[in-house]
Amino acid sequence: MVAKQVIRAASGWLELGMPDDALEELDSLKGEDREERKVLELKLSAEMAKEHWKEGAVTAAKLCRMAVDEPDFFLSVAFCLHEMGDTEEARNWLQRGPEILSEFPVFHYNMACYHWMLGEKERAKNHLAKAIDMDESFLEAAREDRDLVGMEI
Repeated sequence: MVAKQVIRAASGWLELGMPDDALEELDSLKGEDREERKVLELKLSAEMAKEHWKEGAVTAAKLCRMAVDEPDFFLSVAFCLHEMGDTEEARNWLQRGPEILSEFPVFHYNMACYHWMLGEKERAKNHLAKAIDMDESFLEAAREDRDLVGMEI
């Protein structure tokens, strides 16, 4: 019962844009409750909102191991790693994620960014083209993305 109350409170804090308070709520949990999937999902949201990339990468990696078929967790761990400066590992996480990732335009967009940053220009262009084919809104995003500086878009 306590875990449900804490989860509800942490969710509320996140909805109000108060990730510090959400993390404080979640930190009050003990033992196995701290490792429940919903708790880790809320923790990841709060860590990413606070731009705590290292902690977010650890939490997202735990979630990847819990739910190997959930694409969002792989996208999150990769994003956190990239923000920490480990773009190669970010790319590797996405490459070993579930097959369904390739159906998401954000996967191709992120792969374009990672490949571009790693100097893999053709692969980057191919992924970006696929992302834009799937969702045209990525065209405008690409024009303003600091990770794609120098790419002709």
